[in-house]
Amino acid sequence: MKTRPAPTEPRVLRLPGALRERLEGFVLAGYPRETCGTLLGRPIDPGRSGAAGAVVTHVEEGRNLDVERARDRYQLDPEHLFRAEERARREGLEVVGVWHSHPEHPARPSETDRAAAWEGWSYLIASVDAEAVRELRSWRLADGWFIEEEVRP
Repeated sequence: MKTRPAPTEPRVLRLPGALRERLEGFVLAGYPRETCGTLLGRPIDPGRSGAAGAVVTHVEEGRNLDVERARDRYQLDPEHLFRAEERARREGLEVVGVWHSHPEHPARPSETDRAAAWEGWSYLIASVDAEAVRELRSWRLADGWFIEEEVRP
């Protein structure tokens, strides 16, 4: 998947350590299948922080409906997304993105990922093997291209 150079305005996804550990637990437990879920939180005000992006406050595990190609594809259960949206509304948050794993592959978006992505959300990808999560990277779709955003605690 081609990616575009970073925009002049920095993009950041703030993922606190405890939430990163939770996400990595979901990913490792689901290996060798692709796992997926949602990221709930708040957008970052670029005026205050100097960077645009989001702060994650909840990492939720969803269900991958693509059982036939679960080693290299995911389809997030729409019921999970509906429940995540409801929770976010109740708690004054937003769904700020989706996460999924790439078993035995780099944490870079595929063409399949691009085709399913929505602009304005973070797409956090975890590269995993049988032993560990090897890489965690986040991307945003802008004008049909993925732009990497920095993942910070």
